[in-house]
Amino acid sequence: MMRQDKLPLLEDFKAKIGDKSTALIILKNSRGMQVALTNFGARIVSIIVPDKSGNPTDVVLGFNTISQYLEADEIYHGTTVGRYANRIAGGSFSLNGKTYHIEPNNGSNALHGGKNGFHQHIWDRRLHNPTGVTFYYNSPDGEEGFPGNLNTSVDYFLTEDNELKIHYRATTDQDTIVNLTNHAYFNLNGEGAGEVLDHFIQINAETFLPINGQHVPTGEVATVENTPFDFRQSRLLSSTIHDQEQQLLHGEGGYDHTFVLALQKRYEPVLVASAYATQSGIKLDVSTTEPGVQFYTGNALSGKDKGKSGNAYAKQHAFCFETQHFPNAPNQPEFPSTILKAGHTYRSQTIYRFNVIK
Repeated sequence: MMRQDKLPLLEDFKAKIGDKSTALIILKNSRGMQVALTNFGARIVSIIVPDKSGNPTDVVLGFNTISQYLEADEIYHGTTVGRYANRIAGGSFSLNGKTYHIEPNNGSNALHGGKNGFHQHIWDRRLHNPTGVTFYYNSPDGEEGFPGNLNTSVDYFLTEDNELKIHYRATTDQDTIVNLTNHAYFNLNGEGAGEVLDHFIQINAETFLPINGQHVPTGEVATVENTPFDFRQSRLLSSTIHDQEQQLLHGEGGYDHTFVLALQKRYEPVLVASAYATQSGIKLDVSTTEPGVQFYTGNALSGKDKGKSGNAYAKQHAFCFETQHFPNAPNQPEFPSTILKAGHTYRSQTIYRFNVIK
């Protein structure tokens, strides 16, 4: 199968939407790794890395033009998710004695910041050629129902060690809630290469958060031991994903769960998860300061979208490692807090590191 190995064209990402313009930004290092990003949603468009034969391989699902992103069935490809990644049950939460409402966009829940979350906006940008870019977005008080004027920035830096470093920062003039992540869909055999069930997965977590039928954590923190959620040792994804286990059924026949990494605050990224595809030899290591990682196996990918290689993106054709705080934390006081106080700064770091095992 031919895999996409060329960067999208700059001119195909030039569009005027309202009073802002979209653009494509390309980062490169000397080892053959290339990263394309767009300021529409501050999102990753492609990550091209050499496979075990030296062939450049794009390991992120996405599209070749900005119009395809605007028209896509799956709207979160590669995007920066905010103000609140994942789900808020019932689309409401209380803060400082006041209840706030976000219009539900996922059944009865608010998902990924609401209908017009960060994924829908054109961010400002500053280049740090040739290996870095910073995106900026100022979310006004009341946007999607969230309190406070929130000023957010996301840095992407490409290193000579084939690392893509992502640094998030945010400040607010009122107490609010913040939970930011990136929603890249990975296939280490190449985007458009079909199912990822041949990938080996490792997640350094002893517990995970069970969910109800609406994909919202029940509040329980459960052990992974003797369950399909035990990825403490690298396991072939196909060996567990088809288990007729209630939690996997809640995940629509796959994983869509938060794995608990740490309950204490971490100031430097720690290795938390890995994926490896024997076909390509490409390995992805994920490090983060976040207390959780959402492992999602693309169960809702419908096959309606055709990606960069012209192939359809169907169920479990990709996986996500979404480093984040816990879903519905504003309504679960025992979860790590996602409150950002006025005058304080939210900081989070995640690193995607790629290498080849021959």
